[in-house]
Amino acid sequence: MAVRHRLIKAPPSTVWAVLADGTRYAEWVVGTSSSRPIHGHWPQTDAAIGYEVRIGPVSLTNRTTVRFCEEGSRLELEAHAGALGTARIAIELRPWGEHCLVLVDEHPLQGAGGWLHNAAFEPLIHLRHRAMLGRLAGLCEADDDQRRAHGRAPTTTPATAAGPQGE
Repeated sequence: MAVRHRLIKAPPSTVWAVLADGTRYAEWVVGTSSSRPIHGHWPQTDAAIGYEVRIGPVSLTNRTTVRFCEEGSRLELEAHAGALGTARIAIELRPWGEHCLVLVDEHPLQGAGGWLHNAAFEPLIHLRHRAMLGRLAGLCEADDDQRRAHGRAPTTTPATAAGPQGE
């Protein structure tokens, strides 16, 4: 199971805003070239986005479906990669001072990805996650810098707006 984390120097609300925008999926997910909504309202449960993966001259169309969403803190996705099968990707956001600790946990569910998954394959997933979390951090930190430069208050979500105990 590939679990990776990264401290992003932006508040969780900023990170969530990027994750909750399905049109930005291709900006932070390694290997994707574009994304678009195909079902429901991202990131609500059962919503799906379609995206393209380009490998040289070949372009593959795939989709990712939201299987669980706890607004502002947790997103669980099922990525459908054609002949490679499906994978579960869980993304958790944890406040870390004024920043956000992001944890990503991915493992195959069905298809060839499950058959090919072994200890030798794990480092490749970790490399992909390192790049993906780096992209996500870059986007979130730039969004937060832009928000601060324009003197706007941090974005809030229902999970973060009420305070620690719903106050």
